[in-house]
Amino acid sequence: MYLFGAVLLLVFAIILIWLSAQQRRTLGLPEGRVLYADTGTRRELLEPLYADDLNLVGKPDYLVESKLGLVPVEVKSGRTPSKPFDSHIYQLAAYCLLVQRNYRKRPPYGIIRYPGRSFAVDFTRELEEDLLTLLTEMRAGAALRELHRSHEQPGRCISCGFWQFCEERLVV
Repeated sequence: MYLFGAVLLLVFAIILIWLSAQQRRTLGLPEGRVLYADTGTRRELLEPLYADDLNLVGKPDYLVESKLGLVPVEVKSGRTPSKPFDSHIYQLAAYCLLVQRNYRKRPPYGIIRYPGRSFAVDFTRELEEDLLTLLTEMRAGAALRELHRSHEQPGRCISCGFWQFCEERLVV
């Protein structure tokens, strides 16, 4: 009787491990421990990453501690492109830079997960320099005019991690 219970428990554990691996592959996450996940319909901004000197704040959807280091993962909805969009690459690069500044560990790469495919993007020195140049250009443009968030889609507004702090939010 005890042997049957032990075997049943072992089979159940193996099934759970297999299901976990399947879900990880579906999400496009690398092997390793998930340090946090910022997914769901309502995004509460609990622990954003900061780089005060760059006036940069953000939070990737997942942060995975893998054998190669910390890996930010950004999950995108919509169509799956043949290659990642430049704006998504720079967003991921910003997360890599934020991880480096906040955890004192340089991510070797990050992952952009589209519905049909994942892309690993190396966090090279060249990509970092391009990002820093882009941030400088954005700050220079922002100094010339007042910027406002796009608020034409209430669904996007409420799913934004900053909605609770935004003075221009559509949803109260």
